[in-house]
Amino acid sequence: MAAPQYNPELLEAARGGDEPAIASLLALAQPDVRRYALYSCSTTEDAQDAVQETLWILYRRIGSLRAVTSFSGWLFAIVRRECSRLARRMMGHGEDLEDSEAVAALAHRPALELRIDLARAIQSLSGHYREIVILRDIQELTIDEIAARLGRSREAVKANLHRARVLLREYLTR
Repeated sequence: MAAPQYNPELLEAARGGDEPAIASLLALAQPDVRRYALYSCSTTEDAQDAVQETLWILYRRIGSLRAVTSFSGWLFAIVRRECSRLARRMMGHGEDLEDSEAVAALAHRPALELRIDLARAIQSLSGHYREIVILRDIQELTIDEIAARLGRSREAVKANLHRARVLLREYLTR
């Protein structure tokens, strides 16, 4: 599937936080995202969910895009990841009922209280897990950037990040 071409000026404006440019980009990207989701996801329902989640991520994270030339690859990687996440959930490898109820309870807590709990959860991690979570989820570095900065392999960073997130989730859902 050939990657569509997006106007570099529009991408730069959206990266800079220009709301009309972001809205235009979302409208322009939606057909491509939908087509790729229908191609990549196992069901039409999953494709619809993947489109919504991808557009939401695009809206929230366009400012973190490092180079406008990598936009299409970045966007389609999000679609693939969402389709995979939805497929895992459908195969029973996602959250169990108890976890999803705990996560739902977290979503209804006051933001300040949740921030305090999240800060405590991050502080509870051992140093190497804490560092990776901060670099990835707060500073929004890529896995490759973290690996280079810490002198670790890409696989080690991904494994440590996964384990750290599991520990954070356990802390927050207790």
